[in-house]
Amino acid sequence: MEIQKQSKQQQQEFALASITELASSSSTSSSCSDSQSVPVIARFSADNGVAGLRFNRDSESTDSISVDVRTAQLFKLGPSQSVCIAEASGAGTGKEKYSTGVTVQFRNEEESRAFHCAFEQWKKKDTVQGTSMPNGAVTSCKSKFEDKIEPSSAKMYFHYYGQLLHQQNMMQDYVRTGTYYAAVIENRADFFGRVVVDVGAGSGILSLFAAQAGAKHVYAVEASEMAEYARKLIAGNPSLGERITVIKGKVEEVELPEKADILISEPMGTLLVNERMLESYVIARDRFLVPNGKMFPTVGRIHMAPFSDEYLFVEIANKALFWQQQNYYGVDLTPLYGSAFGGYFSQPVVDAFDPRLLVAPTICHVLDFTEIKEEDLYEIVIPLKFIASVGTRVHGLACWFDVLFNGSTVQRWLTTAPGAPTTHWYQLRCVLSQPLYVMAGQEITGQLRMVAHNAQSYTLYLTLSAKMWGPGAEQGGILQTSSCKLDLKEPYYRMSQPQAYAMAQDQQPHQPIHTQDIHIQAADDLEEPELIQPPPQNLDGQLQYTVGVCQDCCVCQD
Repeated sequence: MEIQKQSKQQQQEFALASITELASSSSTSSSCSDSQSVPVIARFSADNGVAGLRFNRDSESTDSISVDVRTAQLFKLGPSQSVCIAEASGAGTGKEKYSTGVTVQFRNEEESRAFHCAFEQWKKKDTVQGTSMPNGAVTSCKSKFEDKIEPSSAKMYFHYYGQLLHQQNMMQDYVRTGTYYAAVIENRADFFGRVVVDVGAGSGILSLFAAQAGAKHVYAVEASEMAEYARKLIAGNPSLGERITVIKGKVEEVELPEKADILISEPMGTLLVNERMLESYVIARDRFLVPNGKMFPTVGRIHMAPFSDEYLFVEIANKALFWQQQNYYGVDLTPLYGSAFGGYFSQPVVDAFDPRLLVAPTICHVLDFTEIKEEDLYEIVIPLKFIASVGTRVHGLACWFDVLFNGSTVQRWLTTAPGAPTTHWYQLRCVLSQPLYVMAGQEITGQLRMVAHNAQSYTLYLTLSAKMWGPGAEQGGILQTSSCKLDLKEPYYRMSQPQAYAMAQDQQPHQPIHTQDIHIQAADDLEEPELIQPPPQNLDGQLQYTVGVCQDCCVCQD
């Protein structure tokens, strides 16, 4: 539907069926009311930081009725008719006050809803462009989103999600999309006859699901240019689209004409929290949701367990070998080797891994979206405590997440766990540059601290320690500790397509490790009795090598 046209000059236009100016003893009648059948343009704009509304016969006409949005009120007279009442000054002294009114006839009910949404948003447009101060200075007021997010990051973020190819990538994740569809349709009772807000609507697919479930009306809020595509998609499904209004803007800034009975959103990023959209989801809850309203998803859980993956560790370590060259066109590169080595280990690894790489039972950290505060997401501290199931080298911490749709009829989980059908989120692993050695039954403790930053992501601080094991352990201290700092914004995407691991004994490294890059110890040279060898692999029919893995490691168990 052709409702909104927004420009860089902070303008927004609506096409109306007609308007009629209400008579007033102190006002003069505008010619806009002379011909009610002539289409009218309603234009919101910000002049010197003051939000105003002007009704014109067309976009070029100078014959108009002006309204100060700050003092105006908008009332519904019917599904597609409203009246706008504003305070004005007399033409004489400027001190005489009176009310002026304009009856607005919309072309349909959907455009009426959109106009009311825009009116409420512009009514609070003190945050637009800036407000003149008494001393002549200009202050530029920012929204909550702009206060905490770097502009360049936000620009890239909305550009990314404004492209259909990225929406397609998410929609083709059938685990994700199918779970959302099932959660909505199986819980029709939660949607039927209810007002729904789709937070970060993207293509509008979840809004359409909600309409299929019988929602009374859905407000699809989307800040990127994808809002225009959403309008096209929704218009192409008219039986559902008549109950959906697309609102372009951030949930931190837009206004809605009514409260929502239920929120639906897909706010999850890598490790659940990446991109910091959970904060917007919580803000939408506080702004739009009725008391005791429902949220889909309702709860999120971050799952964690230590892992052992010799291949991955060697692969990352190999990346820095380039900087060990002492004669690179006559230049010694070794002064940068340490920095390069640390840099590669500062990248979280995103891929799909075999769950048999885990060496201890998992723990989880719960985020209840119905209760959590926005500020609680700025820093998340998770204490870690595991009991090793096998004797092995611990190479880091593996993480994934799931979310619950707590419907009245069916409770459905969407999981990204290893071993489950792969999603576009995969799993995430934080790899230590100094692995820990543990024995079966030994306690592993530590902490995962996640601190939000203004690039819409988190800095991860991981510490793992292995305590003394065996008789007298109560009196013993920590034997080994290893730490790392990682940037969730800059992961190492190890796989671009879902890939199920074969049997652990046949596990292949992601990139071939050549003898000129790193020395691989042969089977006959191994001295430690707890290490065994997987079957030799053949590379290009020439080079064969073996890598020692732990004898009792869960990777090697059938």
